[in-house]
Amino acid sequence: MKVRPTVQTGVNQKRRQILKATGAIGVAATTGAFSEVIYAQGKKILKIRAYGDLRSLDPAFSQGVIDEEIQSCIYSKLIQYKPGREWGYDLDAAESIEQVDATHIKFKLKAGIMFTGGHGEMTAEDVKYSFERIINKDLESTNAPDWGTLREVIVDSKYEGTIVFDDAYPPAWNIAMPYIVGNIISKNAWQAAGGKVDTTTPSVSGPYTHKEWQPKQKTILARNPDWHGGDAPFDEIHIFPIDDENTAQIAFESGDIDCTRVSLGSVGNLKASPPENSTLEEYPSLFYVWVGMNVENEKMADINLRKAVQHCIDVPSIMQASYFGAASPSTGIIAPGLIGNRAKSNVPPEMNIAKAKEYLAAAGMSDGVSLTLDVLNKAANVTTAQVIQATCAEAGITLEVNLHESGAFWSLGDSSAGERYKDIQLILNRYSMAPDPSYATAWFVTSQKGIWNWERYSDPEFDRLEAAAKAETDNSKRDEMYQTMQSMMEDSGAYRFLTHEATPVIFRNTIKPAFRPDGLPLIRGFTSA
Repeated sequence: MKVRPTVQTGVNQKRRQILKATGAIGVAATTGAFSEVIYAQGKKILKIRAYGDLRSLDPAFSQGVIDEEIQSCIYSKLIQYKPGREWGYDLDAAESIEQVDATHIKFKLKAGIMFTGGHGEMTAEDVKYSFERIINKDLESTNAPDWGTLREVIVDSKYEGTIVFDDAYPPAWNIAMPYIVGNIISKNAWQAAGGKVDTTTPSVSGPYTHKEWQPKQKTILARNPDWHGGDAPFDEIHIFPIDDENTAQIAFESGDIDCTRVSLGSVGNLKASPPENSTLEEYPSLFYVWVGMNVENEKMADINLRKAVQHCIDVPSIMQASYFGAASPSTGIIAPGLIGNRAKSNVPPEMNIAKAKEYLAAAGMSDGVSLTLDVLNKAANVTTAQVIQATCAEAGITLEVNLHESGAFWSLGDSSAGERYKDIQLILNRYSMAPDPSYATAWFVTSQKGIWNWERYSDPEFDRLEAAAKAETDNSKRDEMYQTMQSMMEDSGAYRFLTHEATPVIFRNTIKPAFRPDGLPLIRGFTSA
């Protein structure tokens, strides 16, 4: 599906005209209601929306928060994120845990945590296997950066162990242990399964088991009767992959789901006239949205062209058209409130068509150029793409927008899937975050090219700083390092930072939800009201 430019090249558009021209796009992109109805038939079922479909049940290869929302329900961790408005953690599999010095964390497991499928009791050997497996270079885990400088886990006794790092690694407490790579798997079960799994799992130890996956429809979790924490609140949890927030809201209002994030454009109406027996809550967001440019593409290899595109994009117009004024322009990939957030970006958020034309002239493209912009097909993204088309056209850049459904989009920059990544020129992207700046910068180092680094950006100094910042315990120094890294990204011309969005969520009053401080659901913590 292609979206064509809506304004003629060279026509001067005021911001108000741009917004008017693009205002209807969001509605057009949300065709089709979510129609399936779940009948409980005596079971207590939680029905919740995820913004993407299951990709992997293997912590080494999961796709960010999409898979973690499922994995956190079926696996145990030493610690879990604590629900609420402030970041913290609760003990899970750990009876106790302590940072004994800069490079050592000691833990003691609770006794009696059982793996399903007859795979026995969880021991420190399972923790060792789970964590060291991810940093094993032979496995080539896409999530290995989350463990930073982890060297090994020493088994001290059946239930006790020591996590050892080569250098200090502060993100262990807010990224590694309570997030994806902190999921503990059964050594016995995984080795019997060949050391790697995909969309099924041989054994779990969390409050729920993985019952069924219906691709592009839903994932079903069932209560684990052997969970060490007691009785899970629900007989089943049904997780529906719905890319678009407007479509998810339709599903909520139809009674098909119990909880979802909604679009920022819906907040005003939902406050004025909320659906019966429901609650709307608003949270800040750690997501980051940006336009990336593939520096290894034949056209985009010219830094002057990349900088021309940067200055063509009018971020305030996008905030109004796509986010209805409820989100603010970002200054980088690190959100306000976190170490490393910049007070302002090097490129002002407002477009500067005159400067864009200067860069086009320097690139030898004064007569104009045609480019492509790849976009995930959801309302806010399509509207954003339309705004970018309009403003780029003013400088003589004609954009053809390629819309992709979720499965196709998330494989675009994957070099292991072939060489189509070379065709990427501009791409509108959005990544999830954990509450540490290292979770933003880790994906843009050279080793992530063709994995999560779709711009194929590479700078040895950036790589050096990224590694050093993870090990730095002085927060003022960390702050300076992360600000410098974001400036380097922006100065490369490969990034135009847009927003961190915001997170409005709505849920039925028949449930008591559990959210992270950024509004993302901690599904295992949901209970009946």
